[in-house]
Amino acid sequence: MRKVTSIIPQKVEFIPERLEQGILYVSPKYKTAIHLCCCGCGKEVVTPLGATDWSLKVTGNDVTLYPSIGNWSFECRSHYWIRNNRVVWAEDMSQAKIERGRAANLRRKAAYFEETNSKQHSPKRKTPSGESIISHIWATIKRWIGL
Repeated sequence: MRKVTSIIPQKVEFIPERLEQGILYVSPKYKTAIHLCCCGCGKEVVTPLGATDWSLKVTGNDVTLYPSIGNWSFECRSHYWIRNNRVVWAEDMSQAKIERGRAANLRRKAAYFEETNSKQHSPKRKTPSGESIISHIWATIKRWIGL
């Protein structure tokens, strides 16, 4: 196994069936980036791109993927960053630290979707007590029918 020290971004619509080592395949249409693990083990690393997943910054011909890639479910347990086409190796993490990171990520995702959904589905108007008009009406109806 030979570690990769740099990566070349390649814009694609569809992810190719056979991936090459050292290439980061980026599909803007499907908001996904994929590459072979930079440790050389040959495992495919899929990084969904979006507000609650990874972000991809493109500067000229260079790409940066944030946050780091932690392949904790792979035998290699590789951990690295992709910054300006460079693979920057990071330390291994304890299982406890991995679990804390995963839990924090789930909380951030839940908060993001809760905020997004509340902005899309709740009216802007509030009652004097601060609850939404729909919540107020629903509470009133439930009181009327004895729920």
